[in-house]
Amino acid sequence: MSNSSETGRGNGDHHSERDNERAEPIVTAPPSVAGGWGTIASTMTQLRSGPGLLRGARAALAMNQPHGFDCPGCAWPDPTHDRSAFEFCENGVKALAWESAPNLANREFFATHDIEFLRQQSEHWLGQRGRIEEPMWRPAGASHYQPIAWDDAFALLARQLNALPSPGRAAFYTSGRTSNEAAFLYQLFVRLLGTNNLPDCSNLCHESSGVALKQAIGVGKGTVQLEDFAQAELILVIGQNPGTNHPRMMTTLQEAAERGCKIVSINPLAEVALSRFAHPQQPLASLGPGTPIASMHLPVRIGGDVALLRGVMKELLEAEARRPGTVVDHEFIAAHTVGFSAFAEALAAESWDVIERESGIARAQLRELADQIARSRRIIACWAMGLTQHQHAIANIQEVTHLLMLRGALGRPGAGVCPVRGHSNVQGDRTMGITAHPESSFLDALEARYHFPAPRASGLDVVATIEAMERGDIDVLVGMGGNFLSACPDTERTAVALSRCSLTVHVSTKLNHAHTSTGREALILPCLGRSERDQQATGPQFVTVEDSMGVVHRSQGVLHPASPHLLSEPAIVCRLAERTFSTAPSHRQQAGSAIPWIAFAGNYDLIRDEIAAALPAFSNFNSRVRAPNGFTLPNPVRERIFPTKSGRAHFTVHAIPQSTLRPGQLRLTTIRSHDQFNTTIYGLDDRYRGIKGGRRVVFLNVDDIRERRLAADAWVDLVSHFQGEIRVARRFRVVPYNIPRGSAAAYFPEANPLVPLGQLAAGSRTPASKSVVIEIVPASDMDTGTSEVEPNAR
Repeated sequence: MSNSSETGRGNGDHHSERDNERAEPIVTAPPSVAGGWGTIASTMTQLRSGPGLLRGARAALAMNQPHGFDCPGCAWPDPTHDRSAFEFCENGVKALAWESAPNLANREFFATHDIEFLRQQSEHWLGQRGRIEEPMWRPAGASHYQPIAWDDAFALLARQLNALPSPGRAAFYTSGRTSNEAAFLYQLFVRLLGTNNLPDCSNLCHESSGVALKQAIGVGKGTVQLEDFAQAELILVIGQNPGTNHPRMMTTLQEAAERGCKIVSINPLAEVALSRFAHPQQPLASLGPGTPIASMHLPVRIGGDVALLRGVMKELLEAEARRPGTVVDHEFIAAHTVGFSAFAEALAAESWDVIERESGIARAQLRELADQIARSRRIIACWAMGLTQHQHAIANIQEVTHLLMLRGALGRPGAGVCPVRGHSNVQGDRTMGITAHPESSFLDALEARYHFPAPRASGLDVVATIEAMERGDIDVLVGMGGNFLSACPDTERTAVALSRCSLTVHVSTKLNHAHTSTGREALILPCLGRSERDQQATGPQFVTVEDSMGVVHRSQGVLHPASPHLLSEPAIVCRLAERTFSTAPSHRQQAGSAIPWIAFAGNYDLIRDEIAAALPAFSNFNSRVRAPNGFTLPNPVRERIFPTKSGRAHFTVHAIPQSTLRPGQLRLTTIRSHDQFNTTIYGLDDRYRGIKGGRRVVFLNVDDIRERRLAADAWVDLVSHFQGEIRVARRFRVVPYNIPRGSAAAYFPEANPLVPLGQLAAGSRTPASKSVVIEIVPASDMDTGTSEVEPNAR
């Protein structure tokens, strides 16, 4: 599949807009400060071009408010005290503008543009076509999507599901935008069918966090609350770019820095927001140089986090040996941990030569960080995909946990672990049971409530689902939100796998590439956006979400729906379930037909009552979530209770990963631009990195550019290597950047074709998108964007 060539079909401004994406990106020096007037100008532009200034401003003022809607842009928590009337960020406004743009992808649009034409367009172009107006169907062998009535769409999908020889021949993907109510009903429907094939976006991002933390401390979530940041003495921001990916976090970091908290950035790229930040809601302050945020930046080599963290901890233990009882919290370690002796012995044996070589950081800098840590009792460690998407991701995260354990910085105010989730309810979906590997206690609760034998065998995660589709073992794929194709690794291979399904179904708001690489038949089921009013039989409804810190709160849209033909996600699940079980074989009807699906669709309070009955932490759900700030789920680690088998936190010895690069090779990390959210591309600029008008760029160290005898603005092809497989992504412009030698960075999803399907994090099976071995060759004459796997690769 190529994402580049024009077919000549279509009309209007399609070619001119596509030509803009072919233009050479303009490269300038990155700004010296994030936020400020640039953010204000961008926000105004987004509102003007999307919902309009007046309508957009009214909606933005309802974003992240107690009786408004939760921003779909990230899962950073809302303040519980002194909440601003402007509790939104630039990228939240971009999400709002993208969702509420006035144009529609209607039946005339789909009649004019065949699927092959749509396949050739970029994600940006597809998203700019507007909201999908009504359900669309691609019949087998058809070149175009055509309208289909909702009842007919549900009947078609139910018929396919009921005809499966085994429920395991269907898979049900979930995006992190899905509400708690929809997620609970979705997993219940799937398990009533008889399968745990519930791959989700967490498999692609923070799965490593959950697995690593569950093993280390017994809870697979973060342990801090927002108020802990107001008490922290030291905040470590590791493998994360909050200025682009979690902009509201910058307010918290700015407040911490201004009161004297030390902030340390550990990341291959130096990100401007962690250097200086001017709060855009303080216009007068935006005229100045901004607030210095990170007092220290360590440009770790890609893949060097374990080496860096072990080096810092080795320094801490050596400092403890010099000053016994002043550095290591032996009381905490003795009372609450196991494995420390073996861990300390392994640290003592580590070679400083290996630590410095693999981390790319000099020992003097590691000692400086260790000194800051030794002086701090209240330490918070934050991270995102820069730690989770490596083959050794579990080790990355557990070494962060070990560092905090050495200082007793767990279960203490102002201290703890903070995995920062990107999607607004990815954590809530997992709490609701969206997982291929459910715990027995959760299945026991479902069985007791709904009187059916819940499936006990593990289901398929995302990578296993792709492999099963590839083998022809999956007939039906249903995607509840998201962009399954572009979010996945090894894009070309995933596209082929999708084509081997009988039916692919996507619940969506806008077009994306998952709609263009389909099974023999395909459905697009258009749903309400987070910002839109949800009117059901019993009146206006709200849904709930769980943020990164375990706070559950309500979300209620305020805008008129883009089309009268849209259904909410809970309504889609309910109507599908009702149709499926009412026409199912008798052994499925008995359990599924007894559930009042249509009543649930008309009154979400009933759904929350079901959640409360199945999940003890959600008792009195309906009343508790109506409090202005919702309620916080229990987290035993905050009380220094570690629900592991031993009842203690675990030290685990991990080897330092050794570099395997051959001469000429680099290690590539995939990153977001400032104009995107996951695979949604709002625009073609990356203001904070000095890129304008294009996305096919590769960031390189100037010495690596010189060594390859490349011009600073040369066009190159990227070639990835994994176990004898070769993948090629064509035509990226070289951009000199402040990045360690031997490292490279490029935007996803453009670089996702380079990520091998089989290169996974050990233990979590998350694709290693942040650690792809590549080489760079002069660009071929082939069209922009072509990516391929060499014929001998599989």
